Amino acid sequence: MSTVRIALANLRVPSTPDESVRLATAAVADASRRGARIVCFPECFVPGYRWPGSTPPPPDPEFLERAWASVAAAARRARITVILGTERVTDRGLQITACVFNPDGTMAGWQDKGQLDPSEEATYPAHGSERRVFTAGPLTFGIAICHEGWRYPETVRWAVRRGAQIVFHPHAHIAEPGSYRPQTFADPANTFHEKALLCRAAENTCYIASVNCASEGSGTTSAIVRPDGTLHAYQPYGQEGLLVADLDLTAATGLLASRCRTSPL
Repeated sequence: MSTVRIALANLRVPSTPDESVRLATAAVADASRRGARIVCFPECFVPGYRWPGSTPPPPDPEFLERAWASVAAAARRARITVILGTERVTDRGLQITACVFNPDGTMAGWQDKGQLDPSEEATYPAHGSERRVFTAGPLTFGIAICHEGWRYPETVRWAVRRGAQIVFHPHAHIAEPGSYRPQTFADPANTFHEKALLCRAAENTCYIASVNCASEGSGTTSAIVRPDGTLHAYQPYGQEGLLVADLDLTAATGLLASRCRTSPL
């Protein structure tokens, strides 16, 4: 059995960009102390997701560079791989992305969000076009950000067909007025979102690790789904903290992804 311990940073929604960095670096250290090889953060955790109706500070490339350097240093001290949900300013505009840091603090690369929710397009006009997989010791992984993983199965299959045993799914979801407030994962009365994660895992024979912030009444939480589509672990709704779990990589064969005869992406 090849076992890897992962951590999902199910942290509170940061109140300021500076707090997002403080929370992130503390969680990196905590994940390492708990024996995780890799820790993943929610979508745009640094500097904070730009929620519709809010008035966050304008994009600040200099702040982002400093923030990334702080997280890179935390990864180096903790000797752990970090998947940081963040944003970056490109020549096409502001872009949702995930930055991967190696255990030595070097940057492994980016996975930009290629499929935006329609509500995001006015705030985050830049779409990504390239996909890639990353490695952390024996683990090969892909990243599908929020809307991509919920609604576009091919983003997960692309990574699994290229060797990924797990696809991380950073997302951002808070309660909306009048929305259903679940107490158990994939509640039939809830929206489709968590049920989609069960499908993404089962249809590709891979692990799915989805990470959200902790917020009162959110319709989704952080969770890990096994390659057979069953729930491995989930964080209690609204409860802040790390979700830590051991994964048996031999279960993630990618068999069903490899048998798909259509061309993913």
